Amino acid sequence: MSSTIPSFYPDFVKCDGLVPVIAQCAQSGEVLMLAYMNEEAFLKTLESGEAHYWSRSRKSLWHKGDSSGHVQKVRAMRLDCDSDALLLLVEQQGGAACHTGYRSCFYRELKDGAMNQCCPVIFDPKEVYK
Repeated sequence: MSSTIPSFYPDFVKCDGLVPVIAQCAQSGEVLMLAYMNEEAFLKTLESGEAHYWSRSRKSLWHKGDSSGHVQKVRAMRLDCDSDALLLLVEQQGGAACHTGYRSCFYRELKDGAMNQCCPVIFDPKEVYK
C-alpha cells in the first residue's frame, strides 16, 4: 500500500498570512523559541538553510541572528497535520536563541509555586544590541 503526502507548504491563507513556528534544538530536543513566518520568511528559510521569521512587533522580515550572530541552521523542517504550524529542528549557533541572552526564550519555570530561571544566560543583550 502506498500513501501520498501532500505538497510541503504551509497554509498561509488559513493562518491570516502568519504560521506559528517552534524552533527546537536538533541535538537535545530543547524548545528554544516560538516565532512566526510569512510566506517570504518560509521561502528564504528554504533557500538559505537558516531561519528567517516575520516580526509581528516590527512588521518586518528578520534573519535570526543577523544582529547577534546567533543564527539557526535548519536541520529539518516539519509541517503539522493541518498545514498551519511548523517545527524547525535547528542547530543554534552561539548558544542563545533568546534576544534577552538566554539559551531559550522559555527560560522561566513555575515550580513549587515560585517562578525560577531554568536556562543559562549566554550573553548580555546590552553588549550585543548596541
